[in-house]
Amino acid sequence: MLEKLLDQAIGWIFDAGTSIIIGVIILLVGLKLIKKVRNILDRTMERAGVETTLRRFLDALVYALLVGILVFVVAGEIGIEVTSLVALVGSVGLALSLAMEKSLANFAGGVMVLLLKPFKAGDFISTPDGDGTVESIGLVYTTLVTADNQKINIPNSNMTTNVVTNVTGVEKRKLILGVGIGYNADLKKAKAVLERLLEEHDGIIKEDGIQVIVDSLGESSVNLSLRGWTKTEDYWQTRWDLLEQIKLTFDEEGIEIPYNYLNVNVINNQ
Repeated sequence: MLEKLLDQAIGWIFDAGTSIIIGVIILLVGLKLIKKVRNILDRTMERAGVETTLRRFLDALVYALLVGILVFVVAGEIGIEVTSLVALVGSVGLALSLAMEKSLANFAGGVMVLLLKPFKAGDFISTPDGDGTVESIGLVYTTLVTADNQKINIPNSNMTTNVVTNVTGVEKRKLILGVGIGYNADLKKAKAVLERLLEEHDGIIKEDGIQVIVDSLGESSVNLSLRGWTKTEDYWQTRWDLLEQIKLTFDEEGIEIPYNYLNVNVINNQ
């Protein structure tokens, strides 16, 4: 009887030891394969020009998934009941997802921004949460630097649910300026002056054409519109230059820019 029990114990230890040895071998081989898969994936994403932040995230995600699969395979090999393990992991995952709902939404938004690339670091964007130059795009927040050098951290979920205008997303911008002249002013002379200012300014791309048109007839002014194309990086300086030149040149040429004023008549009853 004792010999029989001893034989059974030895057999169980041998079987368990064999399973553990096989499990360790599977674990070591699996980890090496996971490392190779990660290297191949990283090189592929680098060649495809994927953002560094997104590459790191995808690498971590793939690593977690593959290690998880490997753990289940090893657990099954050494005799651990996989069904219970799956249920435990599922319960923990559900609890975490409920507790981190907003963070996960920002996380998903960050992945979408990095994948779809509606803007990139260095672009100037306009959002309901603020305007500024994109300093960095993280997996949870996008950081903007405003014109007066303040930092704004905007949750990425806002970036995917709100309207975001990429001001510097293209190489050229159309410059449109409006200026009013008095009804007694020489309209043709005013148009000629504005056309000359557009032609002479280095920031205006001449081959794309310029326009000076009568945009509307207001209550106290004839409203003109001058239009031309500029490089995106030259837009604001060109705008500021032209506004100043228009005022100075109109003063020199005697072209009136109307403005509201009030006449006060004082009546002396005596």
